[in-house]
Amino acid sequence: MTTIERLASALADDVMSAMDETGDDRLFVEVGKVLAAASQTLEEAFLTEIRVRLAERSARRFLERRLAAHQADKAGTNG
Repeated sequence: MTTIERLASALADDVMSAMDETGDDRLFVEVGKVLAAASQTLEEAFLTEIRVRLAERSARRFLERRLAAHQADKAGTNG
């Protein structure tokens, strides 16, 4: 993992935590703008890391809902 990748990943983790804590789901856009002013390379790596985390979070929520629906349906037919 390169320095850029390590920094982008760590920053993405911190920003995701801050987004969860503050409820500001667009905070990453503002952080990206700050990065763009200093390093386009780091900005691109950071935004990729954020997109991957947001996509994973969305997919995980979908999976949890689907599994809960399946379990509820299964309990309804067994109960």
